[in-house]
Amino acid sequence: MQMKRLLVVSFLVLLLSSGCKDPDPVVKREDGEKVEVFNPLAVKKTNQMKLWVHYMPWFEDKASSDNGKWGQHWTMANKNPDVFLENGQRQIASHYYPLIGPYASGDVDVLEYHFLLMKYAGIDGILIDWYGTRDLYDYPLNRRNTEAIVTVLNKVGLEFAIVYEDQTLKDELNNDSQRIDQAIKDMQYLDKAFFKRENYIQIDGKPLLMTFGPQVLKMPQDWHTVLHSVSEVPGFFPLYAHASLTNNTSYQNAMGEYIWVDATAMDVKYAKKTDFKQYIGAAYPGFDDYYKEGGWGNSPLNAIAYHNGNLFEQLLKLAQDEQMKYLQLITWNDFGEGTMIEPTKEFQYTFLESIQRFTGVAYKKEHLEASYKYFNLKKQWNNNASKQEQLQQVFYYLISLQYEKAIELMDKIGL
Repeated sequence: MQMKRLLVVSFLVLLLSSGCKDPDPVVKREDGEKVEVFNPLAVKKTNQMKLWVHYMPWFEDKASSDNGKWGQHWTMANKNPDVFLENGQRQIASHYYPLIGPYASGDVDVLEYHFLLMKYAGIDGILIDWYGTRDLYDYPLNRRNTEAIVTVLNKVGLEFAIVYEDQTLKDELNNDSQRIDQAIKDMQYLDKAFFKRENYIQIDGKPLLMTFGPQVLKMPQDWHTVLHSVSEVPGFFPLYAHASLTNNTSYQNAMGEYIWVDATAMDVKYAKKTDFKQYIGAAYPGFDDYYKEGGWGNSPLNAIAYHNGNLFEQLLKLAQDEQMKYLQLITWNDFGEGTMIEPTKEFQYTFLESIQRFTGVAYKKEHLEASYKYFNLKKQWNNNASKQEQLQQVFYYLISLQYEKAIELMDKIGL
């Protein structure tokens, strides 16, 4: 009996270590074939610069929200996505319209679509705009969506890090002591939930943590207390020109800074890179916010023209000329500010095609369109379990870069 047990254990170990395919998938396809489960493969790039795209997790539709209404980032103060315009599009608070229409950030179909697009463009991962752990406003929904995002990222084979919005510490916290206590709670959540994950971004052996500012905690000793409240002190990056709020002669909390879109000339920003151990550059397609039209007040920045994608191309080239090691793409989906590189009705795949050329991947526009087709088939056959099983196989083909097999199966499903 002992020999038999040893043989069984040896056989199981062999199966589990035999490669990227699951040895005994339990799911069956519509045609009776087993779903072959493949691990994600990394795309080959000729440009080894790390590209991370800033990602907003804050969108809600009526089904995903906590009140049965569209989320504020689609409505702002005066828009209603239940209203359809003459062009057939929903009324949203943006000058630009997502190719798939307004969506919920926790929708797995949406997330798979987003991350497959990134993968076939050569983007390495995302930087998630994160609002902390408090049960205030829409913060719990953002936290829930972030957890869903991280799960799908792992399946697709992309990495991630957190951009902490310390501005969330200003509401209903009455003094610095309360704000620091809350920041410590937020940091300990990040340490436990994310920092130790294999696909969490590391810089110089430390988990990357960025902050949009800081805007509330502005004393280096306070950041020292917060950052040293966790088992592994993160590699900390405040916004450009904000390191003075986190560093002084006694406390060197910030490893570097990162660039954001504003009125300061990019050459001025890049001139500061030698002041830090590490530096994160930036490229954005343009800026055209909807705040005034949406009833959220005046614009914080004058519009920056897209020039049919040429601005984005120029900023990518500038990052290359500056020999940047790390580059943040601003943004994937901030539709309210018009900085999105996610495919839209207006720009289609323009920005992602620029990234494909920049990263040197072997993929083209048709590979991006395959992700869009996959998304549409997922929604078309939403209530058909057998079709969904076939689409699960498509997903595994796409993440393992078996593009031709994915297209062949999608063509069959779509009949």
